[in-house]
Amino acid sequence: MARIVILGSAAVVSDATHDNTHFVLLGERDSPILVDCGSNPLGKIKDLGISDDGLCDVILTHFHPDHVSGVPNMLMHMWQLGRQAPLRFYGLPHCINRTEDLMASFAWETWPNFFPVTFHRVRERNNALVLENADFRITSWPVKHFIPTVGLRIENKVTGNVLAYTCDTEPTPTLMELCSNADLLVHESAGGGPGHSSARQAGETATRAGAKSLYLIHYQVWNTDPRPLVAEAQQTYDGPVTLCQDYDEYEF
Repeated sequence: MARIVILGSAAVVSDATHDNTHFVLLGERDSPILVDCGSNPLGKIKDLGISDDGLCDVILTHFHPDHVSGVPNMLMHMWQLGRQAPLRFYGLPHCINRTEDLMASFAWETWPNFFPVTFHRVRERNNALVLENADFRITSWPVKHFIPTVGLRIENKVTGNVLAYTCDTEPTPTLMELCSNADLLVHESAGGGPGHSSARQAGETATRAGAKSLYLIHYQVWNTDPRPLVAEAQQTYDGPVTLCQDYDEYEF
């Protein structure tokens, strides 16, 4: 079966045991897909048996540092390791334009013998196709954050199971379609307020959307014990609730 491997579970303020939220999708028939890059993931994916040139696709949900700041370092490491395989980035124009500007600020055009990198802009609308390969069909929905941001609906083409990822968002009507009947709902739980959701609100969304299971991610860890978030979500959701931890793996 396909797997999601959590490479980081924390909100913007990470600590020694919780990296910023990002994860990798591993299928049965095609190359891995990285979702966000708040830190350099190469050491982590190497431990999963993925070579640096085995990663071909990267989805960026929005242009905040905890989701994109690792891109320059990752690209430089790949270049230093001698990568020649192409790498593809996907995201909203707001994010992709700024990511290109970020790389231009590092004068990456002067890095000799650099491997091919392409940027693919995703339309900012409901059910926009992000990418499709032999394992997954991935679509996006705009969510409600401080800047243009998308959540992802990831369909396993082998099993038909669906993983929904809200990304950073406060409760918003688009989540009902994005998360509808998801087998795994990976929902942020940084806390109630503008641009984010509490664990209780994550449970409400899971209930309203008919999700079969709820996984809490992007939570506060600095001088904070996140474990009570599970009980908080269970106040509004009767299904199974899991607190994501770095290096967790879930099949779907």
